[in-house]
Amino acid sequence: MVAAAMSSRSPVIGTRVRSPSATAARKTALPVQKSVFFGSCRGVVFNKAVRLPRQSRHRAQIKSEDEAEAVEEKEQKEESPSVSSSFDEAMAKKGESIANSAEWKALMEHKSEIDKTHLRDLMRDEKRWKACVREVDGIYCDFSRQRITEETLEMLLDLAKKANLEEKIQAMFSGEHINSTEDRAVLHVATRAPPTESIMVEGKDVVPDVHDVLDKIKYFTESVRNEEWLGSTGKPLKDVVAIGIGGSFLGPLFVHTALSTDKASKEAATGRRLRFLSVDPVDVARSLNNLDPETTLVVVVSKTFTTAETMLNARTVRAWLVASLGESAVAQHMVAVSTNLKLVKEFGIDPNNAFAFWDWVGGRYSVCSAVGILPLALQYGFDTTEQFLAGAWSIDDHFRSAPLKENLPVMLGLLSVWNVSFLDCPARAILPYCQALAKLAPHIQQVSMESNGKGVDIHGNRLPFESGEIDFGEPGTNGQHSFYQLIHQGRVIPCDFIGTVKSQQSVYLKGEIVSNHDELMCNFFAQADALAMGKTAVELRSESCPDSLIPHKTFTGNRPSLSILLPELNAYSTGQLLALYEHRVAVQGFVWGLNSFDQWGVELGKVLASRVRSIVNDARNKGRRIESSDGLNVSTQELINKYLDGKAELLYPEAMDVFPCDILDSDYCNPPTSKSSSI
Repeated sequence: MVAAAMSSRSPVIGTRVRSPSATAARKTALPVQKSVFFGSCRGVVFNKAVRLPRQSRHRAQIKSEDEAEAVEEKEQKEESPSVSSSFDEAMAKKGESIANSAEWKALMEHKSEIDKTHLRDLMRDEKRWKACVREVDGIYCDFSRQRITEETLEMLLDLAKKANLEEKIQAMFSGEHINSTEDRAVLHVATRAPPTESIMVEGKDVVPDVHDVLDKIKYFTESVRNEEWLGSTGKPLKDVVAIGIGGSFLGPLFVHTALSTDKASKEAATGRRLRFLSVDPVDVARSLNNLDPETTLVVVVSKTFTTAETMLNARTVRAWLVASLGESAVAQHMVAVSTNLKLVKEFGIDPNNAFAFWDWVGGRYSVCSAVGILPLALQYGFDTTEQFLAGAWSIDDHFRSAPLKENLPVMLGLLSVWNVSFLDCPARAILPYCQALAKLAPHIQQVSMESNGKGVDIHGNRLPFESGEIDFGEPGTNGQHSFYQLIHQGRVIPCDFIGTVKSQQSVYLKGEIVSNHDELMCNFFAQADALAMGKTAVELRSESCPDSLIPHKTFTGNRPSLSILLPELNAYSTGQLLALYEHRVAVQGFVWGLNSFDQWGVELGKVLASRVRSIVNDARNKGRRIESSDGLNVSTQELINKYLDGKAELLYPEAMDVFPCDILDSDYCNPPTSKSSSI
């Protein structure tokens, strides 16, 4: 339907004729920051705005199944260009761990020297401070409160060279299959590359494909927002429910939360609502609460269209729509982000209303693909999402081109390796002094822990050192009044403090000595120093502190942190922050010798859940308890029985959909009751 509408309006997909007034309004709606986009031509620039020539690209249409199979068969018959193996060459030979290198051993010895230092003394060295500051495209980062000297930095850079870090970074951008266990390229960077870039995967430039999908998203989202694409009853679609899980949930939710209070983004979203849905039925009720099916558009995100949790939610919301609007409404009210057109069609969604993404985009790295851009563009407009993509690309370009010593993601990644593997700090606290970044820590928690939570290297050898970080966090002063106590006087946990120069919402009350944002940022500045400097018994006695309280009020200090200061939080800087953390995680994995782009631990859980699902289904249908013959251990067996014993719907009387009655008032809302009181 999308493709048909597009072709009927214009011979070029995504290109539409606009009135001069509409164009002017669109240009003034969102300030251009370090990027410019003219028509369907997108170009990222770093000094001044330039008009780029229109790029010739393949047209954006998802092929039918038969067409896709024919193309695939043809490509298999053709001899594909060979992919270079610089990544394989960059990896240490099988069996050789980075821990056996002279550079690693030198850092282990150097650690004993660092143990003799204190940040109180290190922070007095202005030359050292200058060596610990980086500024990249408006982002100011000060890591002088890390437990390092200038010598430490040089030794970490030597370790990076030993790990062939530069070669590995280039291999990623070159489309090599650095995800070796799944034999895939890792190219989330391609999803935000401007059309002037060329990124090859097995001899094919994938950037045109990326922009084909972006053009399709642009056309569709503008049609919805301009009320050209309407619901089945003729009403405009003002509410969007995005259904996903993991990366397709946490990443877009982080960006949405960051933009929802930005002035320009908020204005672009006037009158619109965006909600994200997970598997919990409570969340279904929350997401659908106060929504009108007639004005709701549903985005189902599942690459295979088989993800159990996502598809259960999709069927639930589909039934909600059908109960009110009828079966025919599905085509107008549901779209998909998927590559499985057969299942999309069987579900009732027009395959033309499916938006593609690729196997070289991992779930936790998929925010900049259709997974995130489609729902975000529906809410905030395509111009806003272009700014977000431009911000991410600015860090991508810096990451692939800057020398290691000046490379911000590289330096942050190396510092994390130092803290985890040498200083024995297993966790990291992400502490944004900006409520709009409330969902940053949960997203980075997945990006980091799913990527580097590995016990073996890329060759399958057991790691002889600790890797990965336990990531957690909370915005602003909320964290100070909850878990900072542990950070100050308990375990040593390196911290990332993130602040902004300008607030999204400026408040300055008459009579107050500082603005609300100043008050918040004063805590941002003070906490980093409190962790670094601490407070000694001598200082406490000089303040006439009772001797009995001195042990309780002494702070050892010497606790590492770094400070990241953004000019402001908007679409552009949100993209920068996302890419900065993504690449930081990749650097850690490259140095440790991990495959940061698979997630076999997640797969095991899926397999076990599938088995339990079958057993629970059989028990419900037969009204029986779980038995030893089901093959579960006694603990799991009795845990499930305890669960089933307390469920009114232990036995379904008939196959039907069940909804919270306050959400759906129809024949579908009929919670079943057990037919057996003995269970």
